[in-house]
Amino acid sequence: MDQESDTLRHHCGVVGVHSANPDNIPEKLFYGLFALQHRGQESAGICYRKEIPEDGSGRFVTYKDLGMVSTVLSRYLNKPHPSTLGIGHVRYSTRGGNQLENAQPLAASCNKGTAAIAHNGNISNAALLNTRLSTEGSIFQSSSDTELILHMIARSRQPDFKSALLETLQDLEGAFSMVMLHEEQLIAIRDPWGFRPLYIGFSEGLTVVASETCALDMLKIRDFREVEPGEIIHIDSSGLRSETFSPKEKKRRCVFELIYFARPDSLVFGESVYLTRKAMGAALAMDESIEADLVMSVPDSGNSAALGYAEKSGLPFEQGLTRNHYAGRSFILPTTSQRELAVRMKLHPVREVVRDKRIILVDDSLVRGTTSRILISLMREAGAKEVHLRLSSPEIKFPCYYGIDIPTRKELISNSLNPGEIAAHIGADSLRFLSIPRLKECLQDGEGYCYACFTGEYPIQPREV
Repeated sequence: MDQESDTLRHHCGVVGVHSANPDNIPEKLFYGLFALQHRGQESAGICYRKEIPEDGSGRFVTYKDLGMVSTVLSRYLNKPHPSTLGIGHVRYSTRGGNQLENAQPLAASCNKGTAAIAHNGNISNAALLNTRLSTEGSIFQSSSDTELILHMIARSRQPDFKSALLETLQDLEGAFSMVMLHEEQLIAIRDPWGFRPLYIGFSEGLTVVASETCALDMLKIRDFREVEPGEIIHIDSSGLRSETFSPKEKKRRCVFELIYFARPDSLVFGESVYLTRKAMGAALAMDESIEADLVMSVPDSGNSAALGYAEKSGLPFEQGLTRNHYAGRSFILPTTSQRELAVRMKLHPVREVVRDKRIILVDDSLVRGTTSRILISLMREAGAKEVHLRLSSPEIKFPCYYGIDIPTRKELISNSLNPGEIAAHIGADSLRFLSIPRLKECLQDGEGYCYACFTGEYPIQPREV
């Protein structure tokens, strides 16, 4: 997470495509990844099987770089690149830094054939596995936990790739929604707990795997389903084969996918992201005791919840904060004045909306409180009479080991201050979080989610060396 940032960083997004007939697979990967750009903005890459017409064979081509999809991969929109399968990845670094060697997909040739992998999530026992493999002589070219998987497959004593993959999956703990290539097949895998979303869709000889349904929508795919927790799917020219590689665990899907990460137009874990966020906002309004004149959101992450709050409370909803979509990523800035300028670059109040008003300001979550403090100061500067901050998530008190970049406990403001103390610290007239019981009421299966960042009750304890 960026220093002084008040935003939870996205993990990654993956796409896999298989076509029954040669097609421009890199182009399809581009559009799928473009739809998932919100899940990672540090690097982008693809790996596809390039067809060689002379002998009917093919070879893997990998291209990746630091930057956004439109910058890194637009080269594949200029002309056709005949292929039958490929995978792609957008990345925000949770484990491993923002370096080119950590960009995905990762591809390698070994005694089990040629394979490539793109991974969303974090392997929670990665440190233990890394030590074991290093002791046995493995040499790593990246600090990403994804590379561990390729090493484990290559070092397996199983006689073939499929057996080696299944053996490897038994040793992995934590979150992994993955797409892989092996020779002429596309493989989709989701961990037994289902931490991260993964969908598979079908359309006229085309099979697409993606982190969210918005990527399937981009490719006009309407027939889709979730890859089930603990499921591995093999797709090749002979069709699709599914099997379960692990006994079913209790589902522990990441609730922050619905609170913040996923795009509002996506389905995630079978739930409408937009409608779920509206329900969270409405749930916040149910327990409200403060009188106010209007409801506003911190765009864009608070928009849906603020609408739900306004509808439930009967207060008018106003777009009292403008967001500059050209401001780019947050910077690590050393001084208070520079950090305030960075917030002004992104968000600024509409004076005519906020002046002399008592405002309910809705956002998705609170991490360090730095940005909120600056934003509320700007609201005061614009003439707001009162600012009451409402968060559509519970208090974040613990780090995540499954693919979200959450700071250490001492950096989390809710770990040391109660809501009243936080309100005083950031300059709000009041502050309130959505309770965990209210949050569960907004979900179809409230017990099937991971709430560890709120409670400290981890489904899988991280194992260090």
